[in-house]
Amino acid sequence: MNFVLVGLGGAIGSVLRYAISLIPYKNTFPLLTLVTNILGAVIIGVIAAAAAKSRLNDDLTLLLKTGLCGGFTTFSTFSLEAYTLMQNGHYAYMTLYILLSLVGCIIGVRLGMSLIA
Repeated sequence: MNFVLVGLGGAIGSVLRYAISLIPYKNTFPLLTLVTNILGAVIIGVIAAAAAKSRLNDDLTLLLKTGLCGGFTTFSTFSLEAYTLMQNGHYAYMTLYILLSLVGCIIGVRLGMSLIA
């Protein structure tokens, strides 16, 4: 049953990530992936805080945290995009992207957790 829950959540997360990728945006800076990662960090913060306060049962936590967030966030895409920026000589964009992603996602987790407090 756990595999079904993770798979269902992953499918939903993947579809949501794809929907964000359809937003018309053309630029060298990978803003849509950045937004997806930060939003995913906020969502996983909310889920983790709610689960810690026993507001979510184990099945729902598995579906949302491992499934939905795992399918939604795009850290592997982030890594590829940062590498591509570096490979193409866009060092300033690469550095900005890495810093904003890391700091933004850490702040996002904190924000998500504070929404449950």
